[in-house]
Amino acid sequence: MNIQESKDFLVSTASLKEVRTFSREVFEKINLPQDQKDELVLAIAEAAQNIVKHAFKNAAKPNELMVVEISCENKKLQIAFYDRGTPVDPKKVKHRKIDNVKPGGLGTFFIQEIMDAVEFKDGKKPWINHLVLTKQL
Repeated sequence: MNIQESKDFLVSTASLKEVRTFSREVFEKINLPQDQKDELVLAIAEAAQNIVKHAFKNAAKPNELMVVEISCENKKLQIAFYDRGTPVDPKKVKHRKIDNVKPGGLGTFFIQEIMDAVEFKDGKKPWINHLVLTKQL
């Protein structure tokens, strides 16, 4: 099934529930096992949370938006994120050691475990950051 849907979200922790709901609604249209849908929603939620927490340092300007775009063509799922936060240096994006037991810091670990590819691309104007998560279904 081919699908492409995108939605704008305010950059805030309050929007993270809406991001998960949007993702679930899109994945309902794709015939996937429930556990795979849950994993993909987790990856999307972690990426969106990282935008709020790191690209905007929890202090987005009022009405600042991020876009989440989900597309699936020929069993290749791509999830793109666009934002106007602080530019991301991909070399600095690292998860903490898994055996360091404390809350937080594992979002990028989960994303990398769930997805086949995680790429930061040059942001197209007006966007600064463009993250693409890819999964072969």
